[in-house]
Amino acid sequence: MAVLSVLKGYSKSFWTSNTIELFERWAWYGFYLAFPLFLVGSTDTGALGFSNAEKGAIMGTSSALLYFLPVITGAIADKVGYKRILLLAFSIYITGFLMISSFNSYWPVYFAFMWTCIGGAFFKPIISAMIAKTTNEKTASIGFGIFYMMINIGGFIGPFIAGALLKLSWSWVFYMSVAAIGVNVLLTLFMFREPGVEKDGKSLLQNIAQAFKNIWITLQNWKYVLFLVIMILFWTAFNQLYYSFPIFVDQWIDTTSVYNGLHAVWPWLAETIGENGTISAVSMTSMDSFFIIVFQLMVSAFVMRFRPLAAMMGGILVLAGGIGLMFSTQSGWLILLGVLIFALGEMGSSPKFTEYVGKIAPADQKALYMGTSFLPIAAAHKLAGWLSGDFYEGIADKYFLLQKEVVDRGIQFPSEYSTEFTKNDFFAQAADKMNMTQVELTNYLWQNYQPSNIWMAFSGIAVSAVIFLWLYDRFVMGGK
Repeated sequence: MAVLSVLKGYSKSFWTSNTIELFERWAWYGFYLAFPLFLVGSTDTGALGFSNAEKGAIMGTSSALLYFLPVITGAIADKVGYKRILLLAFSIYITGFLMISSFNSYWPVYFAFMWTCIGGAFFKPIISAMIAKTTNEKTASIGFGIFYMMINIGGFIGPFIAGALLKLSWSWVFYMSVAAIGVNVLLTLFMFREPGVEKDGKSLLQNIAQAFKNIWITLQNWKYVLFLVIMILFWTAFNQLYYSFPIFVDQWIDTTSVYNGLHAVWPWLAETIGENGTISAVSMTSMDSFFIIVFQLMVSAFVMRFRPLAAMMGGILVLAGGIGLMFSTQSGWLILLGVLIFALGEMGSSPKFTEYVGKIAPADQKALYMGTSFLPIAAAHKLAGWLSGDFYEGIADKYFLLQKEVVDRGIQFPSEYSTEFTKNDFFAQAADKMNMTQVELTNYLWQNYQPSNIWMAFSGIAVSAVIFLWLYDRFVMGGK
């Protein structure tokens, strides 16, 4: 009854803001989880055929900006007004999605994705601020719980539908994201209520300068800076869910057994999201959000008994185990188990990150510290992009490893193959010249080049974060 009374106390602006967040996450994650596949997939499927290094550069740099720019865009929104900035953000989103779907060469796609991330940077600080403005001390806990639930509902629905739309064409994935943002345009125009423009006597430039000054103030605390640097490792490992995992599943994993198991229980669902008796990498990746929706409350109730730093260490260690399983096997079911373990670790660690920042911040500077907690996430995106680029490619990219095998065997391809010769063409012709089926060639490369070794790097980064956090807790914070 107490919960129901709290729910009845939320304003229309609260629920409108949460609905906008759901559709924005629907649009973003529906596109973002498919984006690495779009960048590196074979051109005969409608993808772009880029290298992993190009993919890592595009995603890493632009995503880093998405998490860094809110220090500026938040200040702009406070001065110009939330409604205007929301409409600007959605306009940038829509044009960005349409540009990405239209371009097919490196630099235009790079620009289009960076443009889209700028839209995200305008959006990101607004809704969380709206939740803070429409809740009070009694309703904030449940209010932010609802907010995070909306994030994960959108984060599941978007990729789930995208996995089904991929059977039609890549364009439909982008159209889905445009449509979801279109809903938000209507919600903003007709239902969003402006909380009011900040009137503090300062100009916009002064507000932006103050935001950077605030960052500098918090970075004077060397203990806090050390903590943020350690957390870069965690977020770098975490981001491989988006940067590397969809590609790993798409290239190496036969998800037929998962499709058959789902089909035996729910045929319609399996046939909707499946294609040719398999489940797409996008749909497999979306299960992270699904598991969070199902288990977040139970995990939160369990970890609340631990100190934030201890809970973070335990959560990251669990997440490292999930990463290890996600990248070390060709079994679709074991990979799903890995995603579940990853999600449990994420639920135990990620929320505690924000809680810990609030705990160690001086009482009169909590807002300043919260404002800089995005810095390790931004840096980790840049590092994750590099890690999923040349580094991942040299160890685990199927086409790169096949190229090595072709060179070692001295296999030659006729000159006419050099024009319009897609990745799929290359793999099919190589399999033919080696007298193997494509499945046999995939298994041969798996056994002889062991791309699964990539798990040691990804899990190792997460485990190193745990080790450094333990040392930080023991010798810097004294176990506080």
